Amino acid sequence: MKNLFVTLITYTQPMNVIEEILPAHRAFLKKGYESGNLLASGPQNPKIGGIVIGTFDSRENAEEFFKNDPYALNSVATHQVLEFTPVLHQEFLKSFLGE
Repeated sequence: MKNLFVTLITYTQPMNVIEEILPAHRAFLKKGYESGNLLASGPQNPKIGGIVIGTFDSRENAEEFFKNDPYALNSVATHQVLEFTPVLHQEFLKSFLGE
């Protein structure tokens, strides 16, 4: 079974700057969905950043993936990658987790 990664994105610039880069950020995330790595993503409430949930071969792979996020490339947000082992989960996640 694969581990899951929760990436906490924290904005370091005002929302008007974030909103300019948002379309490129979403296009970047779309590639993660197409590759089968990402499960869910969206803004935090309140909008101080975002959260991305996915699976990667290693923490290093997850960190490498997010280095290419337009938010990181434009220095408008930080990314904190947290890894955990999903001991309990919904049945529909079995294929995503490689069980």
